[in-house]
Amino acid sequence: MSLVIFFTLLKIAFSADADLPNDAPKLAAKLGFGWNLGNALESCSDSNSASETSWGNPATTQALIDAVKKAGFNTVRIPSAWSGYIENTTTYKIKDSWLKRVSEVVNYTIKNDMYAILNIHWDGGWLEENPTFDKQKEVNAKQKALWTQIATYFEGYDEHLLFAGTNEVRKDYGTPSDENIEVQNSYLQTFVDAVRATGGNNKIRNLVVQGYNTNIEHTVNYLRIPSDNATHRLLVEIHFYDPYDFAGEGNSQNYLWGKSYANSGHVSSWGQESWVDEAFGMLKKNFVDKQYPVILGEYGAVHRTHLSGDDLVQHTAARKYYLNYVTQAALTNGVVPYYWDNGGTGDNGFGLIDRNNYSQAFPDDIKAITSAKR
Repeated sequence: MSLVIFFTLLKIAFSADADLPNDAPKLAAKLGFGWNLGNALESCSDSNSASETSWGNPATTQALIDAVKKAGFNTVRIPSAWSGYIENTTTYKIKDSWLKRVSEVVNYTIKNDMYAILNIHWDGGWLEENPTFDKQKEVNAKQKALWTQIATYFEGYDEHLLFAGTNEVRKDYGTPSDENIEVQNSYLQTFVDAVRATGGNNKIRNLVVQGYNTNIEHTVNYLRIPSDNATHRLLVEIHFYDPYDFAGEGNSQNYLWGKSYANSGHVSSWGQESWVDEAFGMLKKNFVDKQYPVILGEYGAVHRTHLSGDDLVQHTAARKYYLNYVTQAALTNGVVPYYWDNGGTGDNGFGLIDRNNYSQAFPDDIKAITSAKR
């Protein structure tokens, strides 16, 4: 090996270490409270009509991310679509204009000394809905091609940028089969291998891998951590909307949550405080304690603004209690919480920040989250 090549390799290795000094456990401790830029960059179709604004939110601006920072959040999960921005369906070449736009949004966070998680989200379902043998080869080829391009484009970014390989991969919402698990885990391995192969900072960039459907029990029971040449550079992601009839079904009669309302007739028969404690305790035991930090990539509860009178007052109080309790349980167990904000601040929406004027639409809910303690 010539001296020129030797010192070039030495410089590259030193640069990666300098830009990404913290492994996953150390970095997780710095992330703080997280917020999702939902229904924005993942707004998509599998055609050239894909648009950042096609799901009703305005284009993301620096002012929006500034408002998120001001609200007390230190890291942003950026759900992203890619399939609708492919200009060559044979090579899966992503349009340069889209990579540039995604980088602009990532830069909005880094400018504020915030952290960003960039993923492949629902994206038309080509990856998310096909953990089957008949789709495995095709999906892995596309997964490799896209992540090779994404990782190459962002290789120079420091540890403020993390990559997340998938989103909620599942065949359905039931218990997965052996086939589903084997194929889903292969998509995660393809992601890790593709990113690492691009070299530079990506050799040790912190990466996030997902459990099956990001369900806590399925993650604990079935996730196989991908092999990785980097040491302690992987985080695990789960999502949490339990009980869904409170957190996600705005028209459900179960609009209250917690022990204070146990006898109200409007509380789900499961998913209360004891389940939250048990679920996040499982994550600590199975992952956090084994040097795999956990990202709570999505959680939240819809606003039921259609309620009125005492029903609305009680729902508002229950929602704040739920957000604080889940956030606190996450932090207590070493899990990093990312609230799911989809931009909707009206009935059945999850929004906290008004994306038109950048005000806090629900400041008490924000306080409920950010007042939780490590």
